[in-house]
Amino acid sequence: MQNPRLASRYAKSLVDLSSEKGQLEAVQADMQFLQQLAKTNPDVVALLKSPIVKPDKKQQILAAIFEGKLNTISAAFIRLLVAKGREGNLPEIAQEFGKQYDILKNISKVKITTAVPVDAAVLDMIKAKVQAGTDKKVSLEASVNPDLIGGFVLESNNNLYDSSVLRDLNDIKKQFAENIYVHNIR
Repeated sequence: MQNPRLASRYAKSLVDLSSEKGQLEAVQADMQFLQQLAKTNPDVVALLKSPIVKPDKKQQILAAIFEGKLNTISAAFIRLLVAKGREGNLPEIAQEFGKQYDILKNISKVKITTAVPVDAAVLDMIKAKVQAGTDKKVSLEASVNPDLIGGFVLESNNNLYDSSVLRDLNDIKKQFAENIYVHNIR
């Protein structure tokens, strides 16, 4: 993150304004859209960060990209960022907005990574188990990483529970590398 304080301040202002106007959910959807766009389209991020492209040209390009896709508050916010020369921080502001939204709505993000895709019923069961241990609503994000071989990795509130075969194999490899058993024989 380039400037977390700046992202936090702009995100807080946007949360406050959208809450005041009763548009918090719509702006949250827009910020998720912007985060996804930043992840999947490096050209848009390059445009936002480019010092060569003039602000008025950026305004035109962004207006064409987001035409009819964003709430009026979100569109006005992006215009403000471009006018202030802060458009390069838009992806991190959108991410920070999501964090502040989750805090405001008492939502806990949980990410589960498995070696193979898991069906929705199993994901619902995992979500129920995780939610049983907390008073927060749980938002479950699932991803697949075949390198895990088997098992799963669960991330929640800066905690990591790694129950993967890859982790077990790495632990065994480390034990053999340390070779603690040879020392105990002598």
